[in-house]
Amino acid sequence: MSRSSTLQWPIATFVNMLAVAVGSILGLLLQSVFNEDIQGIVFQAVGLGTILIGLKMALRLPDGYMLIFIFALILGGILGEVIGLAEWMSSLSDQLKLFVGASDSNFTEGLITAFLLFCIGSMTIVGALEEGLSKNRSLIYVKSTLDGFTAIALTASFGIGVLFSIIPMLIFQGGITVLAVKLKPIFDQKTLDLVSAVGGILIIGISINMLQLGEITLENLLPSLLVAIIFSKTYQSFKGNSK
Repeated sequence: MSRSSTLQWPIATFVNMLAVAVGSILGLLLQSVFNEDIQGIVFQAVGLGTILIGLKMALRLPDGYMLIFIFALILGGILGEVIGLAEWMSSLSDQLKLFVGASDSNFTEGLITAFLLFCIGSMTIVGALEEGLSKNRSLIYVKSTLDGFTAIALTASFGIGVLFSIIPMLIFQGGITVLAVKLKPIFDQKTLDLVSAVGGILIIGISINMLQLGEITLENLLPSLLVAIIFSKTYQSFKGNSK
């Protein structure tokens, strides 16, 4: 069988990217209309709404996975710090800003915030797997609508960095679709819920930064998502072998 007949193009992800791009453009237009006070209250509203999104995701944590959840965050944070992920992403963001001629001080924060909100969660993973395995794109199409409206508010708050979240969206969400057959066994329900819970906590971290309640280096915590998958599969394998 030829490679072209087995390759599943991430059509729904392309639609999702378009929805985010359109929403971001509308958000930029609103940003130019809003005065500083209105931008401030929109920023706070988005921050409060983000808390609820993060809490709903975090509460998906499976029973008996609390220690795995905590250690995934700790080890992921240490790994991010050791490899200098925050500095690398900041440098990459600066190069991207220079390339597109942007001067937005919130560029990196907007990109990371949008990526976490748009791409880390069960809807993203399940929807991308469904497209890759059965060409069922309905879940990603629903997600695209939600992301488009969310992009309006995010861009009005963070600026053009939100628009460029479509790049990691293509890599992550589109990649899951293309590799769906190989990735499906990895994302069992408990692993999926654990990843959503870790992502939810990172999204709550976004809210803390937005509302100026503290300063969390979210970029260095991103490896926690990968560590959570490894820990979950290891834990399940250990439980299976101990029976």
